[in-house]
Amino acid sequence: MTETPASIQERVRLAATGRLLFLPHAIRQMSRPERMITEAEVETVVTAGELVEDYPEDVRGHSCLLLGFGQAGRPVHVVCSPKDEYLAIITAYLPEPAQWSPDFKRRL
Repeated sequence: MTETPASIQERVRLAATGRLLFLPHAIRQMSRPERMITEAEVETVVTAGELVEDYPEDVRGHSCLLLGFGQAGRPVHVVCSPKDEYLAIITAYLPEPAQWSPDFKRRL
């Protein structure tokens, strides 16, 4: 059964109410000096962000790419995977404008 974007976002938000589990790759990407993405920014994206891409066949389990806005309104992309007891944060990054549409919702 194919999930709708709304049902995927609902699963993400439900999993996020449990806890966020930041995988090592996410921590490395978030702490790069040119990014410095905070846990609070990631939490904002997963609770209020918009589904951009869905990866139902991901080897880590069903995951998705969310877009939200962090400090000073900067765009932040978060790839996450909802689990029963937590939301796995796979990575978080600042989308490169040259690789995305002006609204950061479509790859160029």
